Amino acid sequence: MKAIRRFTVRTVLPESIAPLARLATNLRWSWHLPTRELFASLNPQIWDESAHDPVTFLGSVSREQLQQLAEDSEVVERVRKAAEDLQGYLEEPRWYQGLSEEAPKCIAYFSPEFGITEVLPQYSGGLGILAGDHLKAASDLGVPLIGVGLLYQAGYFKQSLSRDAWQQETYPVLDPDGLPLTLLREEDGTPAQITLPLPDGRELHAWIWRADVGRVPLLLLDSNVPGNDDAARAITDRLYGGGGDHRLQQELLLGMGGVKALRIYQRLSGVPAPEVFHTNEGHAGFLGIERIRELIETKQLSWDEALAAGRASTVFTTHTPVPAGIDRFQKSQIQHFFEAGLAPGVPVENILALGSESYDGGDSAVFNMAVMGLRLAQRANGVAKLHGVVSREMFSGLWPGFDHSEVPISSVTNGVHVPTWVDPKVSELVIERSGGSLLDQPDWSKVYQIPDAELWSLRGELRSALIDDVRRRVRASWKKRGAADAELAWTDSILDPNVLTIGFARRVPTYKRLTLMLRDPARLKALLLDEKHPIQLVIAGKSHPADDAGKKMIQDLVRFTDDPEVRHRIAFLPNYDIAMARTLFPGCDVWLNNPLRPLEACGTSGMKAAINGGLNLSVLDGWWDEMYDGENGWAIPTANNGASAEERDDIEAAALYELLEDQVAPRFYGVGGTSEAAGAAGASTEPDSDLPTHWISMIKHTIATLGPAVSAERMLNDYVHKLYEPAAIAGRAIVADNFAAAKVLAAWKSKVTAAWPILAVEHVDSVGVSEDPQIGDTLTVRAYVNLDGLSSSDVRVEAAFGKALDTDELSDTDSVALHPVEDLGNGRHLFTGDLVIDRSGSFGYTVRVLPENPALANRAELGLVTSA
Repeated sequence: MKAIRRFTVRTVLPESIAPLARLATNLRWSWHLPTRELFASLNPQIWDESAHDPVTFLGSVSREQLQQLAEDSEVVERVRKAAEDLQGYLEEPRWYQGLSEEAPKCIAYFSPEFGITEVLPQYSGGLGILAGDHLKAASDLGVPLIGVGLLYQAGYFKQSLSRDAWQQETYPVLDPDGLPLTLLREEDGTPAQITLPLPDGRELHAWIWRADVGRVPLLLLDSNVPGNDDAARAITDRLYGGGGDHRLQQELLLGMGGVKALRIYQRLSGVPAPEVFHTNEGHAGFLGIERIRELIETKQLSWDEALAAGRASTVFTTHTPVPAGIDRFQKSQIQHFFEAGLAPGVPVENILALGSESYDGGDSAVFNMAVMGLRLAQRANGVAKLHGVVSREMFSGLWPGFDHSEVPISSVTNGVHVPTWVDPKVSELVIERSGGSLLDQPDWSKVYQIPDAELWSLRGELRSALIDDVRRRVRASWKKRGAADAELAWTDSILDPNVLTIGFARRVPTYKRLTLMLRDPARLKALLLDEKHPIQLVIAGKSHPADDAGKKMIQDLVRFTDDPEVRHRIAFLPNYDIAMARTLFPGCDVWLNNPLRPLEACGTSGMKAAINGGLNLSVLDGWWDEMYDGENGWAIPTANNGASAEERDDIEAAALYELLEDQVAPRFYGVGGTSEAAGAAGASTEPDSDLPTHWISMIKHTIATLGPAVSAERMLNDYVHKLYEPAAIAGRAIVADNFAAAKVLAAWKSKVTAAWPILAVEHVDSVGVSEDPQIGDTLTVRAYVNLDGLSSSDVRVEAAFGKALDTDELSDTDSVALHPVEDLGNGRHLFTGDLVIDRSGSFGYTVRVLPENPALANRAELGLVTSA
């Protein structure tokens, strides 16, 4: 018989151990080892059976066992101390509380997915894991953040393989009552609810679930509620599970519904209103429309005034370096939904203009979510230095007339939450033994004081733990593929704890090139089976359910791993998730990454390997492009000679094989001498012929230098100082005195935009250059500019100079301001200034005019420039 309805009944705990409920529902346990150890000690067997989920664990312990625990004074005392520790963590001042008053009092962080723990499967890959790490690091640092997302009924899919190695997807339905969530309720006990109007007179209702991520509340909107029709209930069915109107409605709920949920949470909890709104990728962009609607309705602002006010306090982060990764809808779809009354008082044509691809190469019929996100935010960033460069080029059409380097998109390189991703044994050996703490800026350089033999022994333990996990997972995978137990004896001995172990795990879009390693199967087989320096590979990854090309890559790889000749040296693990990562990252000696450069935005998986002492072997893309230093791993050369796609893959695969054969594998096995870095920073260099001293020195160097550089604490520090504080300051200024500055700025923008097409640099001359110019000579530039009704204070007139190329394009440019010296009448002004010739060779300059206003975060912000 099958149940027609299923629900979870939560356990009522005896009073003396009642704090276990709070310990279980605050997700701090997911990165706080002592809390997990407390639960495990109460009943190790049930803890393992519950997959280390405290909520499930408490629901599985019998009433009799709970009563016995409640009568055990030692258990009661441990529970009390753990609860006190959690309370102290939630209340004590942290790093952020020591900042100045300029720091925002509250920040709202919107993301379509959050990867916090496998217990709450609301993530698909890097974007969600990054968002989860962002919240965790904010909690540890005391940053007053509120997360906003959606609660997907089936999360992301679970992956298995068919007998012929084709990816299979299943979608187990989640019961919110069985998750570490609390339903937000009104004072009368009824569920708090937001409502959005839909076309054809329908309505979309959503409840608000709260997850506590340490100090950070995460609000998740759920459309599977009474009062919705079947179609509306299914809007939050799956993460990235649908397209067209389904995806659009998810993003409307996330953005517009998310702001409404925030307002309800403010009212019920008393927290201050967010001063900064952070849009994590374009999926959440509609939050800006809802904020504009609020301002028009409650403050009687015009569209331009509300847009100016909202932009000042909004930060937008783009995560994709490929246009195909951006959500785009037909404008007619957007119009259809907004004409249903989603944003009363807001002109629909203005909303459509925000997402319009109104630039060369754009599609005028398309509404682009990333373009809207950029237009609604005064500050924007990519997620690595190289990704910032790529993003400035990709979106340069929004700022015509500006060099790519001037496009107002900065970068904050991603980081990883160290307490989540570092193995406890690494933490104990490297950090805690040195007197530090994962939560108090650990001194990573202490790793140099660890004896080589002890560190090498730890690496062996971690590798062995991974191999045990791989054997269990491979056996389970084959059973799901239909194999009988009698066929699977070989799975008990796959992989060797003494062999160089290389990991590769990530999503499987084609640009990440899962199968580059298969470019020459015979050569890969020779590497795996080499008698002196063998390697072994552990591979994992999911392909999007609609991506058959990605699924084919997985199938090709798995068919290679099925070969009896090599299957003891290479394994594919289905259903890559946070639980798998706990042994995978620490257990791999080398982390492989070979995307098409520059299509990897950041690629934080290699960071997680690095903090555990893994060395990276990667194309110089994403974070590796800025942090590779020659002693923390290897860089795979890129085919940059204009080769075809096929030739490029051949060249780069050959380079990968060569690195493995000639450098990586020999060094792991102790061939190739010692490293100069081994003696650095107090490194232990005790002689031991059985140890690969060069490899160990690279491990120490990696942990010491990359540990602080790749941490999410560093990332949050950057966000706070580079983006959150400036956005909060700008936001406060623009709303002061009943939005006086917003009104002035909107009027100024309107005036400047109207006048700009007629503005012109009429004439430029210069004096002071001899027939034989020398470095250090001063050139006086004079520019006659027709401002057509604008004042000289509305603009910046500048001389831009640099190396002049054969095409007369300027490179390596700098600029100096020219100052108004005479009003010539009829809108004409004379500007003049001096520039110093600072370089030899071909030198050139030009004059250009840009809008200037103290309320602008960047001179390129309005996309207006006029050059001589």
